[in-house]
Amino acid sequence: MTPALPPAWPERAAWGTAPSLRAWQQAAMEKYFSEQPRDFLAVATPGAGKTTFALSVAAELLGRRLIDRVTVVAPTEHLKTQWAQAAERAGIPIDPTYAAGKGRTSQDYVGIAVTYAGVAVNPLAMRIRTERFKTLVILDEVHHAGDALSWGEGVREAFEPAARRLALTGTPFRSDVNPIPFVSYAPGPDGIPRSAADFTYGYSH
Repeated sequence: MTPALPPAWPERAAWGTAPSLRAWQQAAMEKYFSEQPRDFLAVATPGAGKTTFALSVAAELLGRRLIDRVTVVAPTEHLKTQWAQAAERAGIPIDPTYAAGKGRTSQDYVGIAVTYAGVAVNPLAMRIRTERFKTLVILDEVHHAGDALSWGEGVREAFEPAARRLALTGTPFRSDVNPIPFVSYAPGPDGIPRSAADFTYGYSH
């Protein structure tokens, strides 16, 4: 049984009416929902509010029943806990204690928060979970998926079946590191391919 999304978040911050969204978040939401992409990369400067943007997307997708689960992947244990706390405030209960292969989470949770290293330990278990539900995967600071070859490979195996994937980063990144799945690249002015964002805020082009 799919847990019901608590009403507080959609009522308080539905993106079409929420005064709390910054202009760039509003514009990014409009682009996202006009295109309905399976993969979307948002690049925004640190502190710009990427977490709020991603949780707004998640709430809207849950409200429209386009997804029924959320998985957040973060670089560190501390950050995954911060994501769970922010999601809780947004009315999207996420379990930050989940470990791949431990089985089902409580029905009280709509999603889980894990680290890239944790995904790499048992990507098959994460894939099975991803396949069981219509899952939105939020890849926070996705450039860290290139920190180790196994991390990128784990992300690809675990989340290839996801209904939606939303990648976030505070900096454009080059392709000459370990390949990062679900990210498109385009040649930069120096001819070196760099991540091609679907929405960019705070960087000159």
